[in-house]
Amino acid sequence: MDKKGGKGQSVRWKAWWRQSNIKCSVSEEYASCWVHQDCHVADEQKAALKKAAGVSGGKDKCQVRLKGRERDYWMGTQIGMLGGYGFQGQVTAGEGSDKTVKMGAGYNNLRRKKKKQQCKVGREEEGSSSNRPELAAFLLALRDTLIEEPLLYLCDKQSFMKAVNRWVGEGGKATLVGAPDVDILAAAIEILRKRIKAISD
Repeated sequence: MDKKGGKGQSVRWKAWWRQSNIKCSVSEEYASCWVHQDCHVADEQKAALKKAAGVSGGKDKCQVRLKGRERDYWMGTQIGMLGGYGFQGQVTAGEGSDKTVKMGAGYNNLRRKKKKQQCKVGREEEGSSSNRPELAAFLLALRDTLIEEPLLYLCDKQSFMKAVNRWVGEGGKATLVGAPDVDILAAAIEILRKRIKAISD
């Protein structure tokens, strides 16, 4: 490519590999392509690179590719380091939303690409919270996964994990009286109980 290169487009955030951050931002600088001094790049390869850099349009659709050069990248993301791409079961990512006093929840299944579900989370009149929609997304994913099927659930809310973990292995004396979002939490715990029983039987 020439010294100025082509106009910059989407680039990874600085130090993305340390944060497992796959988000992109638009570069305000000109793009250039650097290779090792001993590497020979044919003219047709240079032309192909320049053409690719100059393509206009929207952002490419994110596609997981676990073969070839991209495998190292994907295995270095958070889900890759957690073993999600090699997990023998369902891998589901959930998210809750609490905006303008309206709560929503949804999830996406990695194995079944078209399997998505979302819902509106009610009871806003009692006051919205960020934990309630996160719990609702978790419950949606649990309900849509077979009891005997292994499930890796991915979320980005630590308080949600603490809320669920608090009731795991608590025994018969544990009570949900006074617990926040008890309606959703109780339903999720009941499904978790059935899943544990199915494994132990």
